[in-house]
Amino acid sequence: MSTTVSSQTVTLRIWRTDGQGGGKFENYTTPVTEGMVVLDAVHAVQAKDANDLAVRWNCKAGKCGSCSAEINGAPGLMCMKQLAHMPLDQPITLEPMRAFPTIKDLVTDVSWNYRVKKEIKPFKPRPADAPDGTWRMGQADVDRVQEFRKCIECFLCQDVCHVLRDHQLHERFIGPRFLVHIAALEMHPLDTEDRLKELKDAQGIGLCNITKCCTKVCPEHITITDNAIIPLKERVVDEYYDPLTRLWRLVFPKKK
Repeated sequence: MSTTVSSQTVTLRIWRTDGQGGGKFENYTTPVTEGMVVLDAVHAVQAKDANDLAVRWNCKAGKCGSCSAEINGAPGLMCMKQLAHMPLDQPITLEPMRAFPTIKDLVTDVSWNYRVKKEIKPFKPRPADAPDGTWRMGQADVDRVQEFRKCIECFLCQDVCHVLRDHQLHERFIGPRFLVHIAALEMHPLDTEDRLKELKDAQGIGLCNITKCCTKVCPEHITITDNAIIPLKERVVDEYYDPLTRLWRLVFPKKK
């Protein structure tokens, strides 16, 4: 829905913390000018009516992933949500991401994500296969993982994931963002590391029921479910649950 924004105001219904683990929504009204996004309106409120309002942002161009929030109940980047495409006759509700602890107002503690990333086995290339010490790869193989490298770590996919958002199973499931990261490593034509046991056990890939909600909110339009998570699930199934593979291992056990 497109709205003419000249000579209009918008009411932001913003979650404000009380410093004691709780909080409430406060309404703020601010003028709207042509081309404004939600983050512009938040800055206007911050400058005029609520100097102590906490909001995280950086590039204001949809590339840093800093300004993630719940916008009218849906995860999104405040810098990419244009007011002209929203009904300004109704309040716009803004609250922090629900999958992570709130620090203050719209700012959440996403440090758990960085701890998860440190536990993932890093890239382990095979030996160089050319006389000059470089590698040879097929272009199709390279293209396959390029999509995953577009991630800006906004953690919107983590926020919308029901395993993390509703069930709070952070200790058993690493979330779609890091399944994408593992896919970028596992599908790289040079990588030789084995991450399947961790995927099955500690990283909880079996908890994902592929609802594709993570794909829908990705601002970089990464096909998270179909191109990353499902292929990883197939690899785990082939390795640990395929009856022929299990039979082969009984007959020809791996040498220790």
